Amino acid sequence: MNRTRWILFAAVALAVLAFFAFDLGRFFDFDTLKAAQGEIEAFRDARPVLATVLFFIVYVAVTALSLPGATIMTLAGGAVFGLAWGLVLISFASTIGATLAFLIVRFIAREPVQRRYGDKLRAINKGVEREGAFYLFALRLVPVFPFFLINIVMALTPIRAWTFYWVSQVGMLAGTVVYVNAGTQLGQLEGPEGILSPALIGSFALLGLFPLVARRVLGWLRRRRVYRGWQRPARFDRNMVVIGAGAAGLVSSYIAATVRAKVTLIERHKMGGDCLNYGCVPSKALIRTGRLLEDIRRSRNYGVQSAHAEFDFGAAMERVQRVIAQVAPHDSRERYEGLGVEVLEGAARLKTPWSVEITEAGGATRTLTTRSIVLATGAEPYVPPIPGLEEAGFLTSDTVWGLRECPRRLVVLGGGPIGCELSQTFHRLGAQVIQVGRNPRLLPREDPEFSDMLMARFAEEGVDLRLGREARRVEIVDGEKRLVVAATDGAEESIGFDEILVCVGRAARLKGMGLEDVGIRTDRAIEVNEFLQATYPNIYACGDAAGKYQFTHVAAHMAWFASVNALFGMFRRYRVDYSVIPWATFTDPEIARVGLSEQEARAKGIAYEVTTYGIDDLDRAIADGEAHGMVKVLTPPGKDRILGVTIAGGHAGDLLAEFVLAMKAGLGLNRILGTIHIYPTMAEANKYAAGEWKKAHKPERVLRWLQRFHAWRLG
Repeated sequence: MNRTRWILFAAVALAVLAFFAFDLGRFFDFDTLKAAQGEIEAFRDARPVLATVLFFIVYVAVTALSLPGATIMTLAGGAVFGLAWGLVLISFASTIGATLAFLIVRFIAREPVQRRYGDKLRAINKGVEREGAFYLFALRLVPVFPFFLINIVMALTPIRAWTFYWVSQVGMLAGTVVYVNAGTQLGQLEGPEGILSPALIGSFALLGLFPLVARRVLGWLRRRRVYRGWQRPARFDRNMVVIGAGAAGLVSSYIAATVRAKVTLIERHKMGGDCLNYGCVPSKALIRTGRLLEDIRRSRNYGVQSAHAEFDFGAAMERVQRVIAQVAPHDSRERYEGLGVEVLEGAARLKTPWSVEITEAGGATRTLTTRSIVLATGAEPYVPPIPGLEEAGFLTSDTVWGLRECPRRLVVLGGGPIGCELSQTFHRLGAQVIQVGRNPRLLPREDPEFSDMLMARFAEEGVDLRLGREARRVEIVDGEKRLVVAATDGAEESIGFDEILVCVGRAARLKGMGLEDVGIRTDRAIEVNEFLQATYPNIYACGDAAGKYQFTHVAAHMAWFASVNALFGMFRRYRVDYSVIPWATFTDPEIARVGLSEQEARAKGIAYEVTTYGIDDLDRAIADGEAHGMVKVLTPPGKDRILGVTIAGGHAGDLLAEFVLAMKAGLGLNRILGTIHIYPTMAEANKYAAGEWKKAHKPERVLRWLQRFHAWRLG
């Protein structure tokens, strides 16, 4: 902070300290105002100009320094100057004072705050630059937060001072009218009996109703502003149209049909979406085959001296398709039509915020009008622009299921959950797998000890890990495909392969639906608010198309909020709850987590302590030959409240469910410790982890007294 800032800061601080030191707040009290009402009115009558100027200056000073008393002065202005003149004085004085407070805080604090926290404030700054005037108007119109706090917070953003002034002038006007009018009624009080006068009751009723009315007005203004240029249909064909029949779309349409809404579900390709056809279901089916082969290879550990498998890769991939076919009826067109959902096959495109055009397979088109639209279009594998990749050919997690011969040499590009699951599985199925990742460790979102555990298992099984390397290009040299990667020091190496499987993440599916034509904002996904509303309040997005967590169970979770808000939002809206989100990576060992990891807690500055329990000590794990892994729990220091849990080991995803429920229900480790767990089961690991926490927090002083007590009883 430079010298001028320090001087201004000191001057403001001294003024505020003087206000409280000399108890000047006593002059801004209702009883004081009533007691001095006659003298104030006499002074106004004798010297009207001076009274007006003094009132104006004091009001500006009080608001500029963010001192308590503005509300009393507003009532006083109405009492002393009447509604019309009082409104003019207070409207301008309050806005000028607020702008001075804004400028003072901006001069003193904005640069240091932005310099230190600019990365964390980037999204806020971007939103204010785009719609700062509207945000400020909303805050001024609906006084949820104290006005002085709004002055301070907005000063730290990029909003222009002139914009702040005029929006504040307009936004505070309605509230000022209500308060000044209440002041005119207070000025007429002669005694307690006057409190029940109809005029005063009406003024206070306005004070109470103002936030509700203002919120309605604000909502009307927002809708008018957002829908400008669009003609709303006089009637609608559907209550809701859902685009995309993956997990999010299926749940959305299911809920709508359950509450007897008229709903249409549109899918251009396959019912069930990515999870059924390309993701969760096929990958877990193939993982099971790989696990069986690994168990056979390790059969000596179980006393089986000789075991052999005649493995057919093509047959295993055909089994994957049979599993998909067996699960498919759960997500089928027939099932959902039986539930009351109209299911249409075709490509959907938004024409207006209330209409969707469907192009069917034969080329015919039809248009449906609808009150609400739910965008549940999912995601697709992201393919980075690596030179030569397209020419050499590549696989993704969507296309790998078409293989019927196991690649001899398979490069897996990516060290995230999908890459890890498929790397280990294809290695177990007989491929020579080279896994390439930009990060120096696998699963970088998890704590390092879990990455180390997985990397050690991969190395033991023979997966060739090339981590900390960036893919530069793909070449074909003498008919051989080769991936050229660079280490952190820039040194290049060339890796030969027969197939390359790209697993570097998934991108929201946004193209071809007319989002840009109707002006729906997207970045890497569809931008939604806390109610899952997109740019238009009647259009919602959920699942991978909008989700920060690309998991099937989260898509279904979001779908409940999207569909309920879409159908009943006029009565009540629900904010989507991301507070307890679990997930698992189905490698061997499985790694599952809910809540904070240690590295996340440290990055966010959250105080925590760690409790661990090694599954290698668990009786059932030893009996099953699965004595590896651990349970790691984060809690606040000295408390048993669960901040986050990571589990590695057999059936980790199943074991995690107990902690998920505990976090959702607000139960701590003491409750888990006090719950009976069947012996011998893997679930006992959760109880023993809770026991480790309890041992670390045992009451040493009480135990020492008990030791003395028992010694005394021995005689």
